[in-house]
Amino acid sequence: MSVQVAPVTASTVVVAVDVGNTAQRRVQGRRRVKTDAFDLEAITELVLAGRGVPVTGRDLVIGELAAWSAHRARRIQTRTATKNQLLGQLDRSFAGLVLVLPDVLGTKVGRLVAAEFADPARLAALGVVRLIRFAAARGLQVRRPLAERLVRAARDALPTADAAVARRVLTADLALLVDLDTQIAAAEAELARLLPVSPFQPLTTVPGWGVVRASSYGAAVGDPCRWPGSRQLYRASGLSPMQYESAGHRRDGAISREGSVELRRALIDLGIGLWHSDRAAKAYAAGLKARGKPGTVIACALAHRANRIAFALVRDHTGYDPDRWT
Repeated sequence: MSVQVAPVTASTVVVAVDVGNTAQRRVQGRRRVKTDAFDLEAITELVLAGRGVPVTGRDLVIGELAAWSAHRARRIQTRTATKNQLLGQLDRSFAGLVLVLPDVLGTKVGRLVAAEFADPARLAALGVVRLIRFAAARGLQVRRPLAERLVRAARDALPTADAAVARRVLTADLALLVDLDTQIAAAEAELARLLPVSPFQPLTTVPGWGVVRASSYGAAVGDPCRWPGSRQLYRASGLSPMQYESAGHRRDGAISREGSVELRRALIDLGIGLWHSDRAAKAYAAGLKARGKPGTVIACALAHRANRIAFALVRDHTGYDPDRWT
């Protein structure tokens, strides 16, 4: 959240204030009440107290990284919705296919069946041997046991009244899915081009952190110079716990969820990458699980660990040293 603290002139100064501090000031004496007037009052108090950080111009590459990362995220959401709709149409046109291929759209064979054999009668008439040859002519190897299960499912599929229209919609959805895959691949190619010339290139030296994860973090962080430390960055993600204190007793609640949703998702994704690939992070997660911590708590703890590692690597422009982060 930012606010202009001078008239709009050539010398206008723009500062950013911590949204957590803003919310904390806002609720004092007015809990569960949120209006623009209260927000403005809270922001004014923080700026007058010198809690604002001047916003500096960011590099062009960071802006491009943020644009392509957001573009990819939107296409991923659209592709997920398209796949869900496509699976619904596939159930109407070829009932029982998902019992043979649970991840129909995640395999080449599944996509071939969805594109060429949405009508189960055609697959049943083709037979096992001709199906194997049909796939081989298109560069796919289908093993005989799988081909037998597919043909058996086609013969057992019950015809439905809306199968014909479902196949027409399915054809349109498949064309859209191919276009979305192309756009996502193009966005990832742009991210792979931009990341090496950005301040976030050292993140790719961490096990489990590829181009997409590092770019998502960079897009959410923006100019790394505007963050005083990793604690402020973590708080801005909304992953820090809410604090309750009364009569000298303090209790930490659930995460505050105040701040950038994109940054919160990026940190959790980095933590998952560590969990899957880094030996020290695996041991840390195993220790938390042995203490009875639920998966959500472990994910937040690993996001906190990933936040400190990522901030240090970007700040120092150095690669990942496993001995330092044991």
